Amino acid sequence: MTLTESAPATTSRRQWIGLGVLSLATLLVSLDLFVMLLAVPAVTEALGASSSQQLWILDVYGFMVAGLMITMGNIGDRIGRRRLLLAAAALFGVASVAAAYSTSPEMLIVTRAVLGIAGAAIAPCTLSLISTLFPNAQQRAKALGIWAGCFTVGAVIGPIVGGVLLNHFWWGSAFLIGVPAMVVLVAVGPFLLPEYRDENAGRIDLPSVLLSLAAILPAIHGLKQLAAHGASATAAGSLVAGGVFGWIFVRRQQRLADPLVDVRLFTRKTFTVTLGSMLCFSMLSGGVMVFVAQYFQLVQGMTPLAAGVALVPGMVTTTVAFQVAPRLAQRVRPGVLIPAGIAFTVVGMAVMTQATSTAVLVIAFAVQCVGPAPLVTLGTNLVIGSVPPEKAGSAGALTQTGNEFGYALGIAILGSVVTAAYRSQMNGRGGNSLAEAIAQGVPGDVLAQAQDAFTAGLHLAAGITAVVLTLVATALAITLRSVPVLSHDDH
Repeated sequence: MTLTESAPATTSRRQWIGLGVLSLATLLVSLDLFVMLLAVPAVTEALGASSSQQLWILDVYGFMVAGLMITMGNIGDRIGRRRLLLAAAALFGVASVAAAYSTSPEMLIVTRAVLGIAGAAIAPCTLSLISTLFPNAQQRAKALGIWAGCFTVGAVIGPIVGGVLLNHFWWGSAFLIGVPAMVVLVAVGPFLLPEYRDENAGRIDLPSVLLSLAAILPAIHGLKQLAAHGASATAAGSLVAGGVFGWIFVRRQQRLADPLVDVRLFTRKTFTVTLGSMLCFSMLSGGVMVFVAQYFQLVQGMTPLAAGVALVPGMVTTTVAFQVAPRLAQRVRPGVLIPAGIAFTVVGMAVMTQATSTAVLVIAFAVQCVGPAPLVTLGTNLVIGSVPPEKAGSAGALTQTGNEFGYALGIAILGSVVTAAYRSQMNGRGGNSLAEAIAQGVPGDVLAQAQDAFTAGLHLAAGITAVVLTLVATALAITLRSVPVLSHDDH
């Protein structure tokens, strides 16, 4: 039976406790990631990290996650999702302790890379195990809402917890937050989580693994270079290299009997349009969130902790929406509910194009944060539910890899938009960005102009996002118009 078919909706306490264990791990991994953003200055001071080492400390985790997630999802389908998840959780816990007690920047970079390898396995295994725990589409949507909500809760309290930890303990405490959850997962996972593996799967194709890395890592690197330094030969070369290796990768998958990624999945319209829409949404809304946080700090003069608190109303809105969306999905078709959710984001972005005060921007951000809930919850459900059970790990990995790509792409593209708007208004004064102007200690009148220029760039980015997401919502409404509401067979 594929996951798209109706399955009994009865669930046991063991299933929900199993979901709780998976969600706890997700929450604390999310918390750990957001705390790390605040810990970088303390790490730099304690270990004497250079500017390039700081970038590697921050970026190597994301590189490993993005580069290996597809491979890990595939390995989980073959050797067993629970087995891989428990091994990854143990590795994540050990690497977290090693990172916390690193004695040099090089040691911290290596341990962060190991954390990325473990993290690349945790997300797709968690998603695919949820699909195994909850074969009924309605229950699976509720479970995915809880899972996604826990990630958002981690984002909500991450900056606050990070501020408290870094004020009272040493920088290494930022890495230890996720360890207790990993211990719990390893201890109780064998008793609560089901095992699933594709008994007919072939061997992992090593050249495909290497080609996927050769495609993803240069592409992510090129996007980060584009975002940080604008157009350059390095960024262009990395993007071209990633594109060429990506094309070779796809061609190889088409010829293999047991491909790393079954590219035939992309012939399914629901799968492709939903996955593409999720990538587009993470690209645009994620990019705007970065610049909203920068606005709070660079224009309004907030501390990083205060800026994090200003984002909390939006994160709370998202958390609530993630719990409400599966319930609405029992009465409202995905082709209506998902575009309606995106409409909230479009409205929030439209308000953001006019926002010049902190209060209005906080409200606009909170309104736009409703959008991810129906798309992520039901979209993930549609993507995983549209493939056979033996492909659930690969499908989950594709959704998470798409999110990584979308976020990096959004920062690069929207960053270029904000920078172009800034330069056009400043005419060579105040450097290439507001951060540069502040660092240079420009006079007050130039600083005020620079802040206005940055705000104009934020308004433009929000306007572009509103227009593009309107098109995305329209495409989803058309593609999903025949998809029924989730099953009401809930006993």
